[in-house]
Amino acid sequence: MSTPPAPLAFPLAFPLAFDADAVMARHVDAVRHVRRGSLIGLAGLLAVLAYLVYAWFAFDIPRLIATAEPQRAVLLATDAVAHKVHVTKGLRNPGFEVAVEGERTATYDTPPAWVEADTAGDRVIVDLGDGYSARIDGAVLTLTGPDTAPIRVEATDRGVRIDYRGARPDWVTEGVNVKTGSLVKFEARPSIDKRVQVTRSKIEIHRYFFGWENFWFPFDSPLHGLSLGALVELALSGDRIDPDRSNVATIFDTFWSNPEWQHRTVFIALLETVLMAVLGTLTAAFVGLPLAFAAAHTFNRIAVIRFALRRLFDFLRGIDMLIWSLIFIRAFGLGPLTGALAIAFTDTGTLGKLFSETLENIDRKQVEGVQATGANRWQRYRFGVIPQILPVFVSQGLYYLESNMRSATVIGALGAGGIGLVLVETMRTSRDWENTLYIIILTILLVVAMDALSGWLRRRLIQG
Repeated sequence: MSTPPAPLAFPLAFPLAFDADAVMARHVDAVRHVRRGSLIGLAGLLAVLAYLVYAWFAFDIPRLIATAEPQRAVLLATDAVAHKVHVTKGLRNPGFEVAVEGERTATYDTPPAWVEADTAGDRVIVDLGDGYSARIDGAVLTLTGPDTAPIRVEATDRGVRIDYRGARPDWVTEGVNVKTGSLVKFEARPSIDKRVQVTRSKIEIHRYFFGWENFWFPFDSPLHGLSLGALVELALSGDRIDPDRSNVATIFDTFWSNPEWQHRTVFIALLETVLMAVLGTLTAAFVGLPLAFAAAHTFNRIAVIRFALRRLFDFLRGIDMLIWSLIFIRAFGLGPLTGALAIAFTDTGTLGKLFSETLENIDRKQVEGVQATGANRWQRYRFGVIPQILPVFVSQGLYYLESNMRSATVIGALGAGGIGLVLVETMRTSRDWENTLYIIILTILLVVAMDALSGWLRRRLIQG
């Protein structure tokens, strides 16, 4: 026979009564805790809002908004991706000129198809596109458009006279002499790629075209305007452009020595930037590593030396890299060496601190295991310490190498040389924004290439 199941065991007594005062006290404490947390959050939010209000007036944001020129920003962006062709007629000298802005030798001997002119240049008709055209007859400009009545502007010795045949368009601005109250300038911009200006000394018409003009070859070069197929055919041809060298050498040298885009100068500047970053980072890593051993308490028991080295690290990284660069420029003059020294001094402090902290957190059991085999001190470092810290050292060193590529550009702008100095030179005039964009793109590509290279090196050195 099966054994019957054991009866269920119940406690003899149930806590049927509860302490209402204790429950109420816990409830009150919970409510107070929630209220305290809410008040702290509200106080934090009010503090953030107060700071934003303070920053709004401390940085004079209303004045910045009032004086902002978004249209000028649009013009600069347009200049960076397009080139502008001028049609200029001087009213004090006969004739007219068609030229690409910003290039000293880019003047057309024969006007382009969208410009019609007589031999003397007294009568010029410019097709601005989109139905707009400008006609110059002596000192009179007539501007016509698809949606506006013709506008007649005459340049005189005292200024300009404007005759609107209809309503004045909103894209027309007039310059007024404050003293005399007379009109001295007429400017019309129907769209971002069209501009007409008339003063008492000249009539100027601008038309934008997308793309970088004369990027590959100079305007006056026989290679200018040739297609890729024509260049390949010329390179393979036996008829030489220059009898002293091959066509391939001529094509490359014409591109390399382009006086407007200065490809050779830009390449050398990029190379100087790379050398500054690599030399500065390697110097900091090789100097910071032995100092890090002396600054780590696991390898150096002398507290005075550790304290002195840690304060040295604080001093080196406490002074910004730009300040070090200015100091070395005053001490050694302009050149890439000053940039490399600035990077080396700053990163020695940073990498020394990071390396020493890594050394203080190594696994001592692995070192003791190597010591148990009878290894001397240097062998313990080689087989017990270096394998542990190598991945961290490589990662940190390569990261700072990538970062210093950008820092070397900024340091170069202060006078240390490299691509930063070339970038500042192109930004000094508002005519060279396409060159500025070109250098910025090359700098970004350099940083991307260094990122890819450092990633590959990291995998090879750490993973094997």
